[in-house]
Amino acid sequence: MTAFFQSLGMTYEWAWFVATVAGVLLIALPLMLAVAMIIYADRKIWAAIALRRGPNVVGPFGLLQSFADGLKVFLQETIIPSAANKGLFLIGPIVTFTVALLAWAVIPFGPEAVLADINIGLLYVLAISSLGVYGVVVAGWASNSKYPFFSAMRAAAQMISYEVSIGFILVCVILYAGTSNLNDIIEAQRGHGFGLVNGFFFNLLLFPIWVMFLISSLAETARAPFDLTEAESELVAGYQTEYSSMSFALFWLGEYANVLLMCALNAVLFFGGWLPPLNIDLIPWFDIPGWIWLFAKIFLFFFIFSWVKATVPRFRYDQLMRLGWKVFLPLSLLFVVLVSGWLMFTRYGA
Repeated sequence: MTAFFQSLGMTYEWAWFVATVAGVLLIALPLMLAVAMIIYADRKIWAAIALRRGPNVVGPFGLLQSFADGLKVFLQETIIPSAANKGLFLIGPIVTFTVALLAWAVIPFGPEAVLADINIGLLYVLAISSLGVYGVVVAGWASNSKYPFFSAMRAAAQMISYEVSIGFILVCVILYAGTSNLNDIIEAQRGHGFGLVNGFFFNLLLFPIWVMFLISSLAETARAPFDLTEAESELVAGYQTEYSSMSFALFWLGEYANVLLMCALNAVLFFGGWLPPLNIDLIPWFDIPGWIWLFAKIFLFFFIFSWVKATVPRFRYDQLMRLGWKVFLPLSLLFVVLVSGWLMFTRYGA
């Protein structure tokens, strides 16, 4: 893209700047649209499982319901509690929303379709995603109310608990691929399956790790059954209790952007990313653009997220902690040993 703007007569510096801004907008604007539509899809899936119709009034099939909700919160008054720390109170949702967008810079939508194709892409995602808790903690503390504060403390403990196991799971992925570049991780998934599966859709060696990663993704994004930061029965809506208008909407946008990010990571790290699901010799199969395959896989995982939320009851807090520290942490450490041992004896001939 930089070369294109240079061909228009720009200097390299200006061409790089304009190309970078254009790349950011090409990711951020469709992502905001995707968040609006995915909220609609989420509500439709819940309604279908509960034998209801869901949004069906605003626009054809209710497709404009999310935009109507967005307009409603935009027109509402932003109320800041008198005892709150006003600066931090407003910074909290901004941090949550901004961090949710930053991680998408390294997600590859195709072989060359990535904003920043860096060699430490997976480490960048892990670092950025861990910053999301700061927005929640700042919001809970700045509200100067006990329920948001309890919720913020829960969020911090919950994210730390599951990021530890996620870190070891990602170590297994890096060991298998031999790199932390996300495009190279996708390429490493070609033709795997011990010769039993001739496709790019899942890795038999890493499949048990993916199950743990999927469950940890639910906990990391505070989705049901791990939505204890918003447990209405004891926290009145959690860290968002004192928020209204666009500050409340930014939390929602950040939450769904994080959900989409985790769905994208499930697809990229374990299910071939932009690769087609099967290595079959059909003429149009490999002509389908990679971003279509990636979006299809993201929606598949989002359907699983919504399905779990509509059917699985909320965990107790002690169950959440026990699962993270006593089950997933030992299992993830065990799989680091198993995967590294398997690779030493098969790939490196030890």
